[in-house]
Amino acid sequence: MVEILPSILAADFARLADEIAPLEAAGCRMLHVDVMDGHFVPNFTLGPPVVASLRKVTHMTLDVHLMIADPDRYAPIFIEAGADQIIVHQEACVHLDRTLRMIQSEGARAGVAINPATPVVMLDEILDVADYVLVMSVNPGFGGQKFIPNSLHKVRQLAARKKERGLHLPIEIDGGVDAENVSEVVDAGVQWVVAGSSIFHTVNSRTAFEEMRALAQNASAIKV
Repeated sequence: MVEILPSILAADFARLADEIAPLEAAGCRMLHVDVMDGHFVPNFTLGPPVVASLRKVTHMTLDVHLMIADPDRYAPIFIEAGADQIIVHQEACVHLDRTLRMIQSEGARAGVAINPATPVVMLDEILDVADYVLVMSVNPGFGGQKFIPNSLHKVRQLAARKKERGLHLPIEIDGGVDAENVSEVVDAGVQWVVAGSSIFHTVNSRTAFEEMRALAQNASAIKV
């Protein structure tokens, strides 16, 4: 089933609970939380206290994306704060297999992300370890960027590897996805679609979410 994951990076941090409540009421099941440290990416965002605050006001799955230089140190802290899923970057992990297994041992699902310049082949040895894979369709660090078309080629490569190896891990995509390209993204093989500006920077975020979900689910049904 295709899921739309609103990214709170684009939300109003002064009223996060009010921002996400209409989405949960509309049936949203997963929320994407971008964590940036100013080292791995050129931006700062939020820390464990925000995740803990979110955990108190929502039952949605918290998909915490660690765009940080030391994920091994901080992943357990975010899990303790309430993260259900942790994404680490292949480029930030010296011992990726161990990092993913550590996250799982702490009780969370372990995802791995690759940047636009990182080839899919870099994940070949851990696809049977990771719970899901995130393809960055923009260079990480800032919201509102333009979608990088080559990301679809990488999604198709991952989808082919899944089929060849009999794997069922979801493919997630993050960056520049909106109502104009979400159908193409799902058709390429994505199951989880992160959307920030295209949901929160609209007149009505619930309507924007529902429209994008409908487009994604229709594309999935047509593909099947």
